[in-house]
Amino acid sequence: MSNPIFVEKFEKILVIRFNRPEKRNPLSIPVLEQLDHTLDELSNETGAVIFTGTDDAFASGADLREIAEVTGENAKEFALRGQHLLGRIAGLPQTTIAAINGYCFGGALDLALACNRRIASPNATFSHPGVSLGIITGWGGTQRLPHLVGQTNALEMFFTTERVTAARALRMGLIDKIALDPLAEFLANVQDGHSS
Repeated sequence: MSNPIFVEKFEKILVIRFNRPEKRNPLSIPVLEQLDHTLDELSNETGAVIFTGTDDAFASGADLREIAEVTGENAKEFALRGQHLLGRIAGLPQTTIAAINGYCFGGALDLALACNRRIASPNATFSHPGVSLGIITGWGGTQRLPHLVGQTNALEMFFTTERVTAARALRMGLIDKIALDPLAEFLANVQDGHSS
């Protein structure tokens, strides 16, 4: 199995790339642990942290095999693990950006919501599919999504599990911008001295 995340540095920018495209980059427990460790090692010199994916997926949320093993006894612990990590991301002093290059589902959408900015490729799609599995996110999305897109849009996404296109996500306010290559777009703007 390949390393599930890659960490790259571009001057004062740290890029964290989810790297299991054959599984659409699930945010498994080992991935969450690696992300936590990476955040532990952030230096004061780091000005921005960018999250992105590989191939046609940003990330697909929690690993379904791990969700299948969740019981009444360990459900709280499972939810708190994701809440803790996304709370850390939301509270970072560095600028945080989700460069969304494709599928962004479930917990991955929660991660994107925890970032300061979201830039998506034209083919990006967003969904909270938990209801179709008999679950709902426990990673903070129920609070962050309505704050960003309004209660009506958020409830529609949660209850219908409908996939939202990048164009509609932009209209809803879910993302800030559409770019052919979201990561390259942001890196180019930083090198030019801009942040948009």
